[in-house]
Amino acid sequence: MTTHLPPNQSLDTDSSAQESPMPNDVLKDSELPDNNQPTPDETVHDDATSIEADLSETALLNSDEDCDDIDDSDDDETSGVGQAVPVVIDLTHTVTEDESGLRIDKVASLAFKDFSRVQIQGWITDGNLLYNGSVQKPKVRVKAGDVLHLSATLEQHSEDQPENIDIDVVYEDDEVLVIDKPVGMVVHPGAGNQTGTLVNALLYHYPQQHHLPRAGLVHRIDKDTSGLLLIGKTKPSQMALMEQLKDKSVYRHYKCVVAGDQASLLRHRRIDAPIGRHRNQRTKMTVMTAGREAVTHLLDVTPLNENYCLLDVGLETGRTHQIRVHLSHVTYPIVGDRVYGGRRQLRSGLTEAQRQAINNFPRQALHAYTLGFVHPTTGEDVEVTTPLPEDMQKLIAVLSDGYDDE
Repeated sequence: MTTHLPPNQSLDTDSSAQESPMPNDVLKDSELPDNNQPTPDETVHDDATSIEADLSETALLNSDEDCDDIDDSDDDETSGVGQAVPVVIDLTHTVTEDESGLRIDKVASLAFKDFSRVQIQGWITDGNLLYNGSVQKPKVRVKAGDVLHLSATLEQHSEDQPENIDIDVVYEDDEVLVIDKPVGMVVHPGAGNQTGTLVNALLYHYPQQHHLPRAGLVHRIDKDTSGLLLIGKTKPSQMALMEQLKDKSVYRHYKCVVAGDQASLLRHRRIDAPIGRHRNQRTKMTVMTAGREAVTHLLDVTPLNENYCLLDVGLETGRTHQIRVHLSHVTYPIVGDRVYGGRRQLRSGLTEAQRQAINNFPRQALHAYTLGFVHPTTGEDVEVTTPLPEDMQKLIAVLSDGYDDE
């Protein structure tokens, strides 16, 4: 579902996170499977982080440490990935009778469909696209028999291979793409995940994006987090959207199921706690004084029963695993989060069916359901939403069973 909205709503910033004691009624370790060691996949992809901040052509893929919205947690995965590879374009088109009278940029965008009109206009201006052997302005009208010749060199930023993998497109135009990433899909190739990623899928369905860093990705979410991802289809659009992510005009809302009661969670409407890499467990993140600024907003808290709630979460920053770390820090972890949740996921008063639903939920119950941005060419406010995945809907139904009857 896609709607056009007024500028982004403000977030509730009236209260701040406080350290609270461990909730009562926490069950002992033996009642929840001990699986707290993260897998490599869980540390490669962020809850919500921009891909890069340095927007120069050659440094776009290797500047994580300078970005306001990405943690420097991807050093291992970027080695050997994203190296620029030149791709030579040499195409010719002869104007047909039907195209006579159209502008050069219009005809070229029809003839060279792998590239956007914005790219083509740039090539006309730069002299890479010639009209009858000479440089002309994009608005010049063509005649039948005229010849357009495109000669340009693109920088292909990786050797990632296209793969025929289905993707769920929920918004698309000439400049922007938004997809709903399923649970289990890694966002881009890295250590241990060279194939089967979203980038591999994008390169198959949108081969013209092979010259864009990571096929146009603007930000990331974890392998086991589902939901919306923003992608630029052209270099100018990708750069513009990255800038929006830095200045916080892109907004991202998540829904998650957490172990915690409504009254306690309402005391943490704004969680402001810096996040950095754990000193001893280097694959994990943690709240620490020397960490980077991280702010999470609990926009809405809906009780499912006395000890579990459905949260609507907004991100002000985008650190690695931010939502998961912050909710664990205030002692109300996300259900299914074996890395940051542990035994605190199980509270007293559960039915056997509810206990089994929590024990068996295979991933963190976290879904990126709303994505808002300013369109990079039209300037319109765009908001895209997607429903909760089936596994979370079933979990919510089990946890709330009988609660409304009480």
